[in-house]
Amino acid sequence: MNAYPNVRLRRLRLTAARRRLFDEPMPGPEKFIWPIFVRPGRNVKEPIGAMPGQFRYSVDALLRDLEKPARAGIGGVLVFGLIANRRKDNIGADAWRADAPAQKAVRAIKKAYPDLVVFTDVCLCAYTRHGHCGPIGRDGQVHNDAACACLAKIAVSHAEAGADVVAPSAMMDGQVVTIRNALDKAGFANTLLMSYSTKFASAMYGPFREAEQSAPQKGDRKGYQVSYRDLAQALRESEMDEAEGADLLMVKPALFYLDVIVRLRQATRLPIAAYNVSGEYSMLLASADRGLGDLKAMVRESLFGIRRAGADLIISYWANRYNEFFGDDA
Repeated sequence: MNAYPNVRLRRLRLTAARRRLFDEPMPGPEKFIWPIFVRPGRNVKEPIGAMPGQFRYSVDALLRDLEKPARAGIGGVLVFGLIANRRKDNIGADAWRADAPAQKAVRAIKKAYPDLVVFTDVCLCAYTRHGHCGPIGRDGQVHNDAACACLAKIAVSHAEAGADVVAPSAMMDGQVVTIRNALDKAGFANTLLMSYSTKFASAMYGPFREAEQSAPQKGDRKGYQVSYRDLAQALRESEMDEAEGADLLMVKPALFYLDVIVRLRQATRLPIAAYNVSGEYSMLLASADRGLGDLKAMVRESLFGIRRAGADLIISYWANRYNEFFGDDA
């Protein structure tokens, strides 16, 4: 092959018209899932201090703010429910109540916006007094199998409310097969199961825990979430969830783990979602607020990096502003 001066790669990118010709398109709105936080009440739109531009909503207020992203054509929403502290207990029983905020939101969204795919987070940390993702055993650790039984109840209650996709995030061994069996037994064979299959014990969840009011009261979650220093185990988690019947896999967080997305893309034919988490969202906002970068340019570049790594779906807090950052005039 001839080299410079015969080969000049700048010829391919010299003008905007040439760049448009060779560049891959930005991901369309249908590839984006917006995570939303739903709490009890009416006409509530409560700002989340650590996540400017995101809110805790009552169901009625959420429906109003869903109009714009739904009109933009985003693929769906990922629903997180919150309850009052006084309702929390040691097992998180409110999580599978038919009239809990998440279940109410699912029913309302499916009625108002039937074309949106509704994902629901299936976990217990926002419903337990201790803030962990399952009941605590006598040894002080989360009781794995008891947690799986609870997660199955939550998933079935979400499917009964009309959820298209249930998404267990607790990182319990066997949670996928337990939930799949429970859904099938309850008559929800067509409900999709997206596993948070490789979810790291990350420092990037802080703003989310403020939003969801789900920080553990004691200890941390390193005993069940994956260490970022163990790639082999991280990939095994997704391989096992695929074997247990997951329909979609997920890597969380996204930006610090693009290599994991690449490796997982090479290992599976299942769709892969990547969760562009709260810390990644707030990090870009903080940089832009300090004048350290152009927000729109950073958002576009970072999310295209997630797509380029191999993610089919992007779960992102930028999704409700899709046209602003990715539309034709962006």
